[in-house]
Amino acid sequence: MWKEMLKNIETFIGCGHNYSEADIVLFGAPYDGTTSNRPGARFAGKAIRAESFGIETYSPYQDKDLSDIKVYDGGELDLSFGDPGPVLDKIYRYVKAVTNDMKIPVMMGGEHLVTLGAFKAVCEKHPDVCIIHFDAHSDLRDEYIGQTLSHACVLRRCHELIGDNRIFQFGVRSGDREEFIWGKKHVYTENFTMDTLSEIVKKLEKNPVYFTIDLDVLDSGVFPATGTPEAGGISFKELIAAIEKISKLNIVGADICELSPPYDSSGASTALACKVVRELMLSL
Repeated sequence: MWKEMLKNIETFIGCGHNYSEADIVLFGAPYDGTTSNRPGARFAGKAIRAESFGIETYSPYQDKDLSDIKVYDGGELDLSFGDPGPVLDKIYRYVKAVTNDMKIPVMMGGEHLVTLGAFKAVCEKHPDVCIIHFDAHSDLRDEYIGQTLSHACVLRRCHELIGDNRIFQFGVRSGDREEFIWGKKHVYTENFTMDTLSEIVKKLEKNPVYFTIDLDVLDSGVFPATGTPEAGGISFKELIAAIEKISKLNIVGADICELSPPYDSSGASTALACKVVRELMLSL
């Protein structure tokens, strides 16, 4: 009886399966301790779950339904404030358990640094994994204000795990000059658009892929509720079309980060994030 009472009942719509039967494990990583501009991303997971009941389980974009797949929503991880080290370790251990059980982890951030904990676990399970990264920012700084564990450095830390020519970035339109100089030598970056995504998907069709979406890849006029909004981004339709292209790949882990609900009192940004989460899970 007590076990029944302790089950997570605050789930994303259509994701109420038991862990043992699930193929996908959805969970939240409520951390924004290194956010450099506008904090609040730690509230994203709970906001997305609550708002998800305002959308449908069916996707007309993909002609698929969440009722056709088996997703376990593990709720929010209990993460500490401050020092990112213990936070990343807890995310790592959770994702390691999920991947060892042959399930696909889908994480809702949180700021983008949380990707590092999840990717480290996925990388150990799949040593030849590549990253597809949608973002307004390259996140390739070696350090930010003296910190090497920062949302501004997360892809640089991921690069240290897998090396050159295995990170593919799209939609980037902001960053330090040195990031762009360094990035040209070590990662693939398409600035501003996603025009070459189909070519990269074809190139990676034999590789396991970790897919990370920073929602500020969207134009700030479409999606204002984020920690570091950047004008000149892509549209919602472009993002959904890109996710459909990614669905052709062997996605072994994914995350969606940087919704900061307090910065859109209308709730429209959260509703948009709900649809992206749904499309992401259906694409797997």
